[in-house]
Order: sequence, then C-alpha cells, then structure tokens
Amino acid sequence: MSDNRRTFRIHRFRPALITQVDDALPDYMNLMGMIFSMCSLMLKIKWCAWVAIFAALVGFANSRSSDDAKQVLSSFMLSISAVVVTYMQNPAPMTIPFMQ
Repeated sequence: MSDNRRTFRIHRFRPALITQVDDALPDYMNLMGMIFSMCSLMLKIKWCAWVAIFAALVGFANSRSSDDAKQVLSSFMLSISAVVVTYMQNPAPMTIPFMQ
C-alpha cells in the first residue's frame, strides 16, 4: 500500500497571515446615539431621543463580546434618559416634523 497523502501540498499555519477585520459600525452608532441624546436633551426634540435609542440598540447589537461594555451601556442609558427627560418636560404626544 502506498501513502496517498501529498506532502508537497501541506502548508504550515502562520497566524501572521490572518488579518482581523475592524468593523467600526458599533462605534459610529454609539457616537450617533450620544450626539442625538445630547441634542434631544438640550433642544427638547423628542424624535432625536427616539433616534438615539435606535442608534444605541444597533450599536449594542453589532458590538463584539470582547469590546468594553461601558461605552455601549453609557450610550444606551443616556438615550433612555433623554426620552424620559423630554417627555417629563412636555408630556404631549410627539409630532413628526415632516408629516404636518
């Protein structure tokens, strides 16, 4: 019996050849969440607060488990507080600006 393995086709594993793809979407969405939260808190715009919650949720959904959770949590909590504060200041239902 002969050996059917082709030894000339064997290549040694080198981890330096593997590059890690850096996805910046979670970072951008967390930054957008914080910006929209601050705009809604300062300008009392309710739709900015809801966009901030959406951006924080997308940033949380796309973040890696190895990332630091402090930034994601702070973005999410800031967006929640923006919604609460804007509705405490003006409890009337939100009006969509481009639908009037």
